[in-house]
Amino acid sequence: MKYMFASDIHGSAYYCKKMLEAYDKEKADRLVLLGDILYHGPRNDLPKDYAPKEVIALLNERKDDLYVVRGNCDAEVDQMVLKFPIMADYCIIMDGERTIYASHGHIYNENNLPPLKNGDIFIHGHTHVLRAEKRETYTILNPGSVSIPKEGNIPTYAVLENGVFSIRGFEGEVVKEITL
Repeated sequence: MKYMFASDIHGSAYYCKKMLEAYDKEKADRLVLLGDILYHGPRNDLPKDYAPKEVIALLNERKDDLYVVRGNCDAEVDQMVLKFPIMADYCIIMDGERTIYASHGHIYNENNLPPLKNGDIFIHGHTHVLRAEKRETYTILNPGSVSIPKEGNIPTYAVLENGVFSIRGFEGEVVKEITL
């Protein structure tokens, strides 16, 4: 199964469209959104083409393709307009023998790890900083931010296919890659 991961859209219609175009181009089986879907939050500037209502419409059209977890900028009122569930703090995804624990990162993170077994994968967003690192007993991943990247990164998403996690820019460039 091929998964695409993206995080921190923050209401940008421009980057939501770019993300969905990448999803179509990648031909992934599922798009896993790691939170902060509609709003930018008080610490972030408005992203390019900030239009939460447009993001709602774009994502609702793809509701059957999505697995989504709640970010710190997502609220119960958002669930009233979205046609897919967004209120879970995490989701568990099986990828062959691997267990992927997906969360936004504001509750479960490097300093407060979820329950992980040896060899598990923990993926989160929230920091807007991409990463792919093997630790002693688990792997930690972050696809970066779709709309408001930090630390000099470009807007990115990630793909997991055949045991390879690849972080990519919207022009198709591979920014970082790790074999799991």
